[in-house]
Amino acid sequence: MTYSPTHFLVWGELPVTDLTKACEFYGIVTGATLQIDSSGPNPIAMFKPADACSGVALHLYPGKPASDGSAPTLHLAAEGKLEDVMDRVTKAGGEVTSPAIEIPAGRFFYAKDPDGNSVGFFVGNDR
Repeated sequence: MTYSPTHFLVWGELPVTDLTKACEFYGIVTGATLQIDSSGPNPIAMFKPADACSGVALHLYPGKPASDGSAPTLHLAAEGKLEDVMDRVTKAGGEVTSPAIEIPAGRFFYAKDPDGNSVGFFVGNDR
């Protein structure tokens, strides 16, 4: 049997030490609007895909990040030119840890957020 879903990754959770500051950082870098939702058992801030029914989602939550960048790397779509995204990472308090990397679908780079989480930021060819 061959299992082949539309998306293998269906949800991501990224721990941060300060949810408000993390919303600011990720909002500046990606162009997304993040709002803290305290309606559940824990506060979260969700990256909402265009298609909420079938899109892949991610949320930030108060937790303990792997501050040395050793945890799994999540790759996030970002608005604008890749070089501009790299500048926004640095200006917002993160660290760019690789040069731009080209793949058939677009370009990305590796970075660390202010908590040290390993993240990738991606800009597709269709933008």
